[in-house]
Amino acid sequence: MNRTLRLKTPLSEMEIRRLKVGDIVYLSGIIVTARDAAHKRMLDLVEAGKPLPINLRGFPIYHCGPLVRMEDGRWIVLAAGPTTSMRMEPLESVAIEKLGVRMVIGKGGMGKKTADAMARFGSVYGAFTGGAAILAARHVTRVVDVKWLDLGVPEALWVLEVKGFGPLIIAIDSHGNNLFGEVNERAWERYRFALQESGEA
Repeated sequence: MNRTLRLKTPLSEMEIRRLKVGDIVYLSGIIVTARDAAHKRMLDLVEAGKPLPINLRGFPIYHCGPLVRMEDGRWIVLAAGPTTSMRMEPLESVAIEKLGVRMVIGKGGMGKKTADAMARFGSVYGAFTGGAAILAARHVTRVVDVKWLDLGVPEALWVLEVKGFGPLIIAIDSHGNNLFGEVNERAWERYRFALQESGEA
C-alpha cells in the first residue's frame, strides 16, 4: 500500500531506506536547487578536493531554475517548477556519493547510473508534477541564501526553506525499484505484443 509521509530535512539514511516506490512525500525544511551548470561546478570542486559553499549532506537537490524577484531587500520566489532531470544524469551519482544528497527532486526520472547510486548510498528520486511552478512556489516560505549567481539566476544554488512541499511521488527508491523503468518496460511489452498480433514482429 502506498503511503503519504511528511518529512523534515535534513533527511537521514534510515528515513530514506524506509521509502518505497509509490510513496507520496511532503517536505518541510531546507531544499537546494541545482541545474546543469551548478552540477558541473559541484563536480569540478569535488574532483579538486575543494568544499562547496553549502553542505548538501542529508538535503534534497531540486532540479529547478526558479523565477525570483527582489522585494524590499529580499528574494521572493514567484515560480519554482521542476526541470527535466535526465539533463543531470551524467553528474548526479557523484552528488549522491560524494556529497551525501539524500533526495533528488525533478521531473521525468533518471537513468541507471543515478538509480544504482541511490541504491548503494541511500537516496531516492521524488517526482514533482511538471506545470505546477506556481504551486511549488507557494510552499517556499523564504529564500535562505543563494550561491553562484555568476552562473545566472536559473543556474544558481538557491537555498530554500519550504513547508509541505509536494506532493512528491517516490519514483526511484533505494532498493532498486524504478517507477519509470517499470512503466517503460510495460510499454515495450505492449508494443511487442501489438507487433506480434499484427504479424510485423
